[in-house]
Amino acid sequence: MTSSNAINPPEDGTPNLNGMRILLVEDSWHLGTALKSLLQAWGAEVVGPVATVIAAEASMAERRPDVALVDFNLRGGERADRLINRLHDQAVCVIVTSGYAALPVAAEKVMAVLQKPIDEAELIKSLRPLARAKADR
Repeated sequence: MTSSNAINPPEDGTPNLNGMRILLVEDSWHLGTALKSLLQAWGAEVVGPVATVIAAEASMAERRPDVALVDFNLRGGERADRLINRLHDQAVCVIVTSGYAALPVAAEKVMAVLQKPIDEAELIKSLRPLARAKADR
């Protein structure tokens, strides 16, 4: 695949995420399955959705993702701080999703923070640079 394939969207306007492995950490089943379907339609390999930090860490142990889409507040009141730090330490790009406007997330540890409901255009905007970088490798 050439880098121009990853930069230019297919004719229908969707991004080309072929070859990207995305870890999806989301405790809402409906949102998680919708995001997974969308990301797969764009060509990404999606792991998850998983609803807890432990499940996310187990998925990471199998194979490191290129990017992680992480809901900040998870099942049972669990927060994703530790997971975000670990992903950052392993050079995994992190996009945080949340229904809350203010989050205690260090800006240098995440690529973007997307507010729920997630705007598809904002998600595409966040993922495109990652797809370009992956294609350039």
